[in-house]
Amino acid sequence: MKVAFFDRDGTIIEDYPDHEWTRIKNPVFKVGAINTLKEVLKKGYQIIIITNQYIIHEGHITIDQYHDITNQMINGLKYQNIEILDIFYCPHSKREGCHCIKPNTGMIEQAIQKYPKINLEDSFMIGDSADDVNLAINIGIKGFGIGIGSNDNKGNIYQLNNIKDLISFI
Repeated sequence: MKVAFFDRDGTIIEDYPDHEWTRIKNPVFKVGAINTLKEVLKKGYQIIIITNQYIIHEGHITIDQYHDITNQMINGLKYQNIEILDIFYCPHSKREGCHCIKPNTGMIEQAIQKYPKINLEDSFMIGDSADDVNLAINIGIKGFGIGIGSNDNKGNIYQLNNIKDLISFI
C-alpha cells in the first residue's frame, strides 16, 4: 500500500501561532488542499495525517479542542469525498523528548504497525516545516516541503511553493 503522509496544520488547514489556537473554533482549509488531496487519492495513495500537537501538553488547547477541530476537518473532507485512512498525533510538549514528535519517526512507525502493508518506498511525507522534511529524511522516504527545502543529498526531498505543486511530482 502506498501512503501519502500529510502534516495537518499549515498543510491541509491553516496554522496559527501557538497561543492563538485557544480561540480557533473551526478549521479553515488551505487554498488548493482539497483538490490536491483528491488528486493524491486518484493516483492510488491512501492518506494518513501525521501531526504534532504539542500545544495540548503545553496548555494552549485541550484534547477536546484538538478532537473538535480534527472532526470538523474530517467531516469537511468527507463532504468533498475525501477519505482519510487514519490520523496519528503527538500531544507531547517539545520538552518531553518523546519518540513520536516529528522529526522523530514514532508516528510513522505506529502507522506501519497498524497497517503492515504500507510500502515506504512508494510513500511520501508532505508538510510545511523542517520537522516534516526531516521526518521524511529520518524514515527514508520521499519528502515534500511547502516553502521549505533541505540539505538532503539523497535527492528525495523536494521544495514546493504550495500544496498544489505536489501533483506534478507524484
